[in-house]
Amino acid sequence: MSPLPATIPALVRTRVRAAVRRPARLSPEETEARALLLRLMSLLLQYPDAELAAAGPELTGAVAGLPPSPAAERLTAFTGWFAGQQPETLEQHYVEMFDLRRRSSLHLTYYLHGDTRRRGMALLTLNQRYRAAGWDTGGGELPDHLPVVLEFAALAGPRAGEGPLRLHRRGLELIHRALADAASPYRHVLAALLTLLPPPTEADRAAVDRLVAEGPPNEEVGLDPYGTYGEGEFAPPGTFVPPAPAPPTRVPPAPTSRTEGPR
Repeated sequence: MSPLPATIPALVRTRVRAAVRRPARLSPEETEARALLLRLMSLLLQYPDAELAAAGPELTGAVAGLPPSPAAERLTAFTGWFAGQQPETLEQHYVEMFDLRRRSSLHLTYYLHGDTRRRGMALLTLNQRYRAAGWDTGGGELPDHLPVVLEFAALAGPRAGEGPLRLHRRGLELIHRALADAASPYRHVLAALLTLLPPPTEADRAAVDRLVAEGPPNEEVGLDPYGTYGEGEFAPPGTFVPPAPAPPTRVPPAPTSRTEGPR
């Protein structure tokens, strides 16, 4: 019998790695429970307006009814904190964590592409993916906003729906690390999400370390790094407000002499 070709082990390794990073086949009950987890995470990571803040007890009850799992434990820790806070405290903490800190922004393509033109294409591709699945986000948020990505994952299912989450796993790791460093209770929501994804590889860990040390890519081209998308900008709303243009400088005409003729 002839020996196996040298390429066989490499092919096997490739398929094993792909199987590890791909979600396992789930039963209908498991799929439904997973979708509920993702929807709860999407809701908990939205801005805590008055309506969401008032729903603290209901959210706590919904999480308490989840089947036991590491993700459910993490969400229980978060909702216990959330339900005990005043609305203004929730709003202030959310803005501080997600709007004022780049390392914990909820816009996932920023971590992969930074301030480069590639981010615009990534956003367009993501929105096309939603439309191909028959889902319209409504245009309220950018397509890479984590609550939007989580809602799509819940709607489209573990394989196709969770593809964007797996693609941006390193960004999710960075957000979790930043929230943990800040001792934010939102770290529990990110930790719950990470338990649903394949474990990080050594390459993932090294990439997150580089992101922490160097930040996302940057491209100084003298233009808006995000371009435009639809009727808005790729940059998260409210992150930059251009100053009002200065009034035009009026130069008074030079005085003329009545006695001076043409030269």
